[in-house]
Amino acid sequence: MNEWLKKMTAQLKTLWSKLTAVQKIILLAIAGVTVAGLIILLSISSSPDMVPLISTPITDQGQLDRISIELDKEGVPHKITPEGKIFVKDTRTARRMVSVLMRDDLIPKETSPWDVFKMDRWSLTDFERNVNLREAITKNLEQHIEALNDVDVAKVTLVLPKDKLFQADQNPVTASVIITPRPGSDISTNRKKIEGIVKLVKFAVEGLKESNIVISDYNGKILNDFADMAQFDRLELSKRQLQQKEALEMQYKKQIFSELSQIFGADRVSILKVDIDLEFNKETVKTEEHFPITTKADNPSTPYDESSYVLSIPRSTQTTTETFKGTGFNPEGPPGQEGQTPPAYKQLDNLVGNYSKDSKIQNEEVNTRNVVEEKSPWNIKRISIGVALDGVWKKDFDAKGTLVVNKNGEIKRTYIPVTPEQLKKAQSLIERAIGFDKARGDAVSVETLQFDRTSQFQAEDAKYKSQQKMQQAILYSIIGVAVLILAFIIFRLISREMERRRRLREEELARQHQMMREAALKSAEEEEMDVAMSVEERARMEMQENAINMAREHPEDVAQLIRTWLVEE
Repeated sequence: MNEWLKKMTAQLKTLWSKLTAVQKIILLAIAGVTVAGLIILLSISSSPDMVPLISTPITDQGQLDRISIELDKEGVPHKITPEGKIFVKDTRTARRMVSVLMRDDLIPKETSPWDVFKMDRWSLTDFERNVNLREAITKNLEQHIEALNDVDVAKVTLVLPKDKLFQADQNPVTASVIITPRPGSDISTNRKKIEGIVKLVKFAVEGLKESNIVISDYNGKILNDFADMAQFDRLELSKRQLQQKEALEMQYKKQIFSELSQIFGADRVSILKVDIDLEFNKETVKTEEHFPITTKADNPSTPYDESSYVLSIPRSTQTTTETFKGTGFNPEGPPGQEGQTPPAYKQLDNLVGNYSKDSKIQNEEVNTRNVVEEKSPWNIKRISIGVALDGVWKKDFDAKGTLVVNKNGEIKRTYIPVTPEQLKKAQSLIERAIGFDKARGDAVSVETLQFDRTSQFQAEDAKYKSQQKMQQAILYSIIGVAVLILAFIIFRLISREMERRRRLREEELARQHQMMREAALKSAEEEEMDVAMSVEERARMEMQENAINMAREHPEDVAQLIRTWLVEE
């Protein structure tokens, strides 16, 4: 084995030595990337697995924030992905928190907290699938309910009837839940928690209604029968009535403020109080209507109406006819007894006369419709509104249009209050907006008050002072920059003038020297003098002649060259 390792090491070294520098770099880079990928894969695989709380992403950011706050209250660590999914640490925590969120109505309507139950076998019948579905729903319901802190053991029984051909023959879906509360739990008397379990079961089973759900404890006491919780219902009703009152007052206040702020400005309107007295009386009105009976319906194919109606039809008739003709008699009592006929009728005895009696009773039948109308559960008894309107503060300007400032640096302002005509119009608008009714005691008060705007004026004065200081600073800066630019321009003009004069003086001196040399050479030639010159002198003369010629042709370049020489010296 050692020899094989040595042999492999030698082969690798030989192979490595044959590689070029570029190939070695590429090989090392591939090895580094592979090692980094393995490290990242190990770190990801070693991180704790998290399960989704709700399988469907939540797109509503507000709903997502409310669920996150509820998870924080329960002390559950969670993670929210960018697409809107929430992950928790394990399955038990997810089931428990789904139950809590369902109880508090935090599960979005468009999402389902239940995953689709997967069947692994392909040879399942419809009966087996239905049985598996019912068992899966039952098991998940039991796990969800047992995940609650108030429940120790839960037993769920579901009845999913077969589908009938007609809806009228369809049996309802029913569910029974037996729970064992944990020691110290108040779930048996806490209506909100029981309602949470009811909603949990209702939303888990398709077609299940709340009326078909029975929740009881291990003693057989029905927990979702809230007849014994009348006191709690009264408190809850009072709470909802107060919420309705506050919501209605806020609606009126918002409407009035919105309308007045468009007229006077939002900072000039203050609604002190909106008080609405409500009567919460649920009233049901029953009405009986009578309408004619149609004896002949209208034929829709004809252009005219041929229908006929009658107000009523006979239902029963009773007729009585009685006729008497002959001598009347007075009945007497038994023999030997005095009759009981009054004396007035005794005088009419043995008289001949006629007697006739007619009586007719007829019962009529009419069409009848009973209308039951349930009125609003609350009625406005009285509305009281108090509104304060601020006047207008205007800044003073002088004849030149300049803002007037006091000695202490504050802007001078003048207050213009709201006129009585405007107050009257505003009050009229508010009365029309609320449906003012003097008979029920409504009261609307609109007054003009001077609001405290000290802080606002101080901020405006400070801003004005800072603007003035900024303008002065900018003005002084512009003046300073203008002075600097002017001084620079003057300096440049003087420098150029001095340079020009110096250049002219140098040119004049060079010209004079050149004239003197030319005059000397000319006089020497005229006297036919043999001037002996060295090689250096001849070279210098040639250079001077070239410089003179260049100065004549390019005077600016020569002047620049002379300036360069002077700077170097």
